[in-house]
Amino acid sequence: MKFRQSSEDEPEINLIPFIDVLLVILIFLMLSTTYSRFTELQVTLPVANADATRERPAEIIVSVAADGRASIDKQAVEGRSVEILALALRQAASERKDPVVIISADANAAHQSVVNVLDAARRVGLARITFAAQVGQGSSAP
Repeated sequence: MKFRQSSEDEPEINLIPFIDVLLVILIFLMLSTTYSRFTELQVTLPVANADATRERPAEIIVSVAADGRASIDKQAVEGRSVEILALALRQAASERKDPVVIISADANAAHQSVVNVLDAARRVGLARITFAAQVGQGSSAP
């Protein structure tokens, strides 16, 4: 029996250029990707560059403090429930014809506090609702 001797060399894959290309791609992805966590968002009051409007008699101004307390037309509302807010809004709306509810919430107020005011206005039947914003020179976003 005659065995053949293999005189052919096995092809060899050169990995150095392949590794260089992968490192360049990795560096590109590291520099171009932003990593953000949605739980660390900072939310502040929006800023509007408009002239201050004059106060009209058909406005009901609802202020929401950072701790969730509310006041309607500068009179504190005792309690934070939707029913109590609805009763106070009904009393304030009875004195005015087709009022506009202006919600002025603190930047650190809980979202639920503002939703409670919206729900109370809906229960009373007040459909004209707007939000107050700070008047400033420009955005101060980080």
